[in-house]
Amino acid sequence: MNDKINQLTDMIYESENIVFFGGAGVSTESGIKDFRSADGIYMMNYRVPPETVLSRTFFNEHTAEFYDFYRKYLCYPDSEPNAAHYKLAELEKSGKLKAVITQNVDGLHQKAGSKCVYELHGSALRNYCMKCGKFHGFDFVYNSEGIPKCECGGTVKPDVVLYEEPLNEDIISGAVDAIERADMLIVAGTSLTVYPAAGFIRYFRGSKLVLINKDATEMDSKFGLVIHDKIGKVLSQINL
Repeated sequence: MNDKINQLTDMIYESENIVFFGGAGVSTESGIKDFRSADGIYMMNYRVPPETVLSRTFFNEHTAEFYDFYRKYLCYPDSEPNAAHYKLAELEKSGKLKAVITQNVDGLHQKAGSKCVYELHGSALRNYCMKCGKFHGFDFVYNSEGIPKCECGGTVKPDVVLYEEPLNEDIISGAVDAIERADMLIVAGTSLTVYPAAGFIRYFRGSKLVLINKDATEMDSKFGLVIHDKIGKVLSQINL
């Protein structure tokens, strides 16, 4: 493992335009469940499959049940950034890391200090009234009971991309542009099975392609360097 850490350190040292693309595994060290691991959200014995609960149709037709699930499994009011989040913020401050692209909705990259963050699936920290458009913070939704309602009477919806909803075109464009300009792409904490996000790596034109993931993926062979370990544990060993 030390050889791989040394190799990763050398690659970062030699790079000037690094982009980090992360999935749910980036936040598991902050106590947030991922989706597809053995004890992930999608493995739970829930009355309705989580993929169905997290769809726009289910939100529209069973809003109260959606929020029961959402508050329990996608809201983590006490979570804090871990070593991975802080190292990425440090690399951005040094000028080497140009962008973080995340599939997570927890806002921990920004809380750690990252500035350029493309949130592909939105954020649980932002919520909007579907009737008048008024913004409501995380606490408003998390601490409400049943269906959160705006003072105008409208239903408040998290600014989270549900199944059946499109990704934000401006965010996609920014993320793809960042990857195309990168000389190093670090992919971490993702099974690389959720599209269109998983297809983003095809836009990478550089030579340093790295995967850090606890488990093997079907795309391991496409990466020049693969490290199977916790992301925070790996990145915290990088000293430049």
